[in-house]
Amino acid sequence: MYLTRRFYITLTAIILIIAMGYYFSWCFTLGKVLLCVFALLVITELVMLYAGKRMHAFRTASERFSNGDDNDVAIRLESSYAFPVRLEVIDEAPVIFQRRNISYMVSLQKREGKTLHYKLRPTKRGMYDFGRIRVFVSTVMGMIQRRYTMGDPLVVKVYPSYLMLQKYEFMAISDSLTEHGIKRIRRVGNHTEFEQIKDYVAGDDFRTINWKASARRHQLMVNVYQDEKSQNIYNVIDSGRIMQQTFNGMTLLDYAINASLVLSYIALKKSDKAGILPFCENANTILPADKRGDQMHRILELLYAHHTDFGETDYSALCVTVRRHISKRSLLIIYTNFDSPNAMERQLPYLRQLVRQHCVLVVFFKDMETADYVKLHPKTVEDYYRQVIAEKYLYEQRKIASTLIKNGIHTLLTSPEALSVNVINKYLELKTRNLI
Repeated sequence: MYLTRRFYITLTAIILIIAMGYYFSWCFTLGKVLLCVFALLVITELVMLYAGKRMHAFRTASERFSNGDDNDVAIRLESSYAFPVRLEVIDEAPVIFQRRNISYMVSLQKREGKTLHYKLRPTKRGMYDFGRIRVFVSTVMGMIQRRYTMGDPLVVKVYPSYLMLQKYEFMAISDSLTEHGIKRIRRVGNHTEFEQIKDYVAGDDFRTINWKASARRHQLMVNVYQDEKSQNIYNVIDSGRIMQQTFNGMTLLDYAINASLVLSYIALKKSDKAGILPFCENANTILPADKRGDQMHRILELLYAHHTDFGETDYSALCVTVRRHISKRSLLIIYTNFDSPNAMERQLPYLRQLVRQHCVLVVFFKDMETADYVKLHPKTVEDYYRQVIAEKYLYEQRKIASTLIKNGIHTLLTSPEALSVNVINKYLELKTRNLI
């Protein structure tokens, strides 16, 4: 049982009236009457609130939260009281959110139920623990409150941003090339995949005869092949310390992981094969590119569990892993960041090695805080110096992109919040131009 502010204010007012009885005798009599009425009201409210268990509350939330997105949490309140009640509802959200404002004032009529909704935006993958739901109930008199502790503790896993998948799904709609008069042609050196079996006609290649099918049908049957349409798409994620910079509460690594999940989903919708290759001081973990039914689940689980050791990125280990495990020409989308042209120059020889066999797209990030600072109007000499340094840094980022392009490496310099859509557009552009 908790005494409310109204209880103390009312009791203080009665005490003051009784105290005034030293000067006015009628105040003493009035005060005693009011005190008796007050005690009667408190006892009445106490009996009304504690006559059995009358409140029910439970929390509803997804088993998985999407990192960087608003996730809905619902609290269902049901009253069995035969009179209107006032509630103060406090939900014990995970400590990592540092939310102290998840408190609601609700009024319920007799035997009424309501559902409260609020949203949580996680910025880090992992396990999040919800506590209990605290409900403080009072009547219209509002002198005392009865506390209910309800709702089971809940553990939620925060996964990479899977809520963005449907948002960008429209980009995965394939263009019907035959409707535009573009004929299917055979390109030398391309892989082929089986399409169907048909009857042999004059002019068909004898090497494509399917002898088992011919024996069953008692006539010659041939296999028909077409150019293999699916390409290997690998999201290569730099997990070094340089990717631990934050923007809007999320690290660049988590932005890269979210974009990798979305792009893998789009690639599978485009009938390509999607794979994941995180690397840092070594590149021992690789999920081979595939397009089978459970590939998205495997990608999601790998990205959920991936964390960095804050080490230095080793591109030589990346080259060894790619040469050992990826034999077919693939699109390697490397999410990384360079803090200076010298840092890029150190990795450039390894990127050139990758370009010899694969199509390489290097994605790195604009420093948006520096870009915003450059737009400010300087007021002091120190501000001018700072702005010159900021402009030099932005120039070096553009220089890095230009150098990579000159070496035959596709480059995308993007802001973190626009990463996913820009990577998708770049992937669709490379696929349309047949560069993969």
